[in-house]
Amino acid sequence: MKDRSCPKCDSSKAVKSGIINGKQRFRCKNCGYHFTVQKLGKAIDKYYVVKALQLYIEGVSYREIERILGVSHVSVMNWVRQYRIKAPENYDYRPTYKVFNHTELVNFMAKNSNLKDSSMLVTELGDKYMVIQWERFKHR
Repeated sequence: MKDRSCPKCDSSKAVKSGIINGKQRFRCKNCGYHFTVQKLGKAIDKYYVVKALQLYIEGVSYREIERILGVSHVSVMNWVRQYRIKAPENYDYRPTYKVFNHTELVNFMAKNSNLKDSSMLVTELGDKYMVIQWERFKHR
């Protein structure tokens, strides 16, 4: 942590004050508060956060999002809570999804039967493409 500012008074006048549990401890010269540095951790690229939230809004479950994107379903739940996302209630339909590379997507879109009687969303997913389909607008 390069920025050793005090979390209590936001002063940058901090000096080293020992090591606790293998982490450097600091003492603020301004207010005398002792603190340790935050661990850096593994940050997930914002691209995947946005994709996870888009999939959640489309009705894809947490576990399915985990399988598709490779991020923990708990992380997805935390993002939904953090950004206060509310998925619309969908009692009439369940989306289906498929992941394609470019050639497979072109072949899928070339078949007219795949395009009829359903709504579809195509989104980029890294170097692949995801097609989400639902039959909400299909007349029975």
